[in-house]
Amino acid sequence: MSVEVVEADEKPRRRLFFLSAVVIGIVLVLVGQLFRWQIVEHERFQAMAAAEHQRARILVPQRGTIVDRNGRPLAMNVITYDVSAAPNLISDPYLAADRLWPLLGRPRDELINLLTQDVPYVLLARGVPMVVGETIMGWGFSGITVEPSPHRFYPEGSLAAHALGFVNAAGQGFYGVEGFYNDLLEGEEGVLHGERDPWGEIIPIGESQWQPPREGRSLVLTLDRTIQFMVEQELAAAVERYQAQSGTIIVMDPNTGAILATASYPTYNPNTFYEVEDEHLFTDPASGDHYEPGSVFKIITLAAGLDTGIITPDTPFFDSGSIEVGGRVIQNWDRRGHGNVTMTDVLVLSLNTGAAHVSTSLGAERFYAYVRRFGFGLKTEVELAGEVPGTVRVPGDPNWHESDLGTNAFGQGLAVTPLQMIAAVSAVANHGLLPRPYMVAQIIDQERVIATRPYLRQAISPQTAEELTEMMVAVVERGARLAAVPGYRIAGKTGTSQMPIPGGYDPNSTIASFVGFAPADDPQFIVLVKIVKPTTSPWGAEVAAPVFKRIAEQLFLMMGVPPDNLRQQAMAE
Repeated sequence: MSVEVVEADEKPRRRLFFLSAVVIGIVLVLVGQLFRWQIVEHERFQAMAAAEHQRARILVPQRGTIVDRNGRPLAMNVITYDVSAAPNLISDPYLAADRLWPLLGRPRDELINLLTQDVPYVLLARGVPMVVGETIMGWGFSGITVEPSPHRFYPEGSLAAHALGFVNAAGQGFYGVEGFYNDLLEGEEGVLHGERDPWGEIIPIGESQWQPPREGRSLVLTLDRTIQFMVEQELAAAVERYQAQSGTIIVMDPNTGAILATASYPTYNPNTFYEVEDEHLFTDPASGDHYEPGSVFKIITLAAGLDTGIITPDTPFFDSGSIEVGGRVIQNWDRRGHGNVTMTDVLVLSLNTGAAHVSTSLGAERFYAYVRRFGFGLKTEVELAGEVPGTVRVPGDPNWHESDLGTNAFGQGLAVTPLQMIAAVSAVANHGLLPRPYMVAQIIDQERVIATRPYLRQAISPQTAEELTEMMVAVVERGARLAAVPGYRIAGKTGTSQMPIPGGYDPNSTIASFVGFAPADDPQFIVLVKIVKPTTSPWGAEVAAPVFKRIAEQLFLMMGVPPDNLRQQAMAE
């Protein structure tokens, strides 16, 4: 009996011990977790808790403005509004559509269709004017959201479009100075860290950290809006007058390299760049496309001959009408021989034979050394996105042939950009100093102004430049008379080049060009005119030279350049 009583008493005691052990185990686990939470991982959990109550807001910087040399705005920022809707929150979509369609310019039925969809969000309009956005905002329609959106605006429309480029919806600059200086113009983002309310917005009086955005730098261009407008008008008229495919005109200060105007046609409006179907239209033909320059390049060939002393302006040359170089027979443009002529006559008459004679007399090494000295085959480093270096084959290249030495002398078989060509001839106008073309005069950073310093290097001697200038004056006075402006001595040269096609050259298409500077003894400007595929006449003397004259006449007035006799009289006094 006594044994059974003892066994009965042991069962409750074992249960008690078991339950006690379980409770103690649970307590130990809880204590361990508390220790981990409060001691070991305290900082991590504190950061997680803080993060749930914090929000970071990106602060978008203001993109820098772009103005011309006189401070007139060419690219600026405006605030537009994006209008969207949450259809599920709109109680009367028909009333909303009635109110919205006149302001948004969308058909009423189209808006009704959008506002009755079973979706959480629809975009009704993007980039509406500020007055429209604020009007809709004032209605207080439930389910209609109006959000401000910074927008790049070009107040002059298509003016200088190729030089400026554009900014896309994401705020990125492409082409022109917008693309080249995108990093400077867009600035640097800031950030605002702060406590958030239950709806996710930062509490104004809560604890916050603020890193302000760095506003984008602004640019002052070398372009003159008035000259740019005039040049674009003359170019469009010339393309129509000569029934051409396209054209490019550049006006530059030959003494510094500052670009006063650069225009290409056809063009586009950077405000509506997204409507352009052919993206090649965005490429700037002045610096992003190259072409065979034709006889304008004879300026470079004769400059090399004069500078090395192998010729003078009066060096005689017998022109038989053809010359053989590297097994290739080179003929003059008129297929005629002109007998005994001088080197000045070679330039005036634009004799291919005379130019080839000079280049072969120089030899390949010296000729191509001067081609490089004038900057061909190299980028000018102008501040325009998408610049190309052109193409120049030299001895040692697998596709160079000895005949290239003859054809390159008159601008065939090599490719240049209009900007390279005008810069090279500027060295003749500027006492032999080759300027680097530049588009940006100043970069404005907050209160600091960084001015561009012109870069010049000696390409030919001052004496060579002076002799060649007189030879180019003879070209206008005796040959390209349609470029002459009464009262002013003008130095210039025409060019007519064929357009290469697979297997040779297109016999029916040319590029007519002219480059000239004035006044010849004290150049204030240099102008290059390039007209592609004119159909009324193929010749530079008949197509490009008259365009130069019209532009030069207006530049003399705009820049206040008096006729030569008045200038010389004033200097004598």
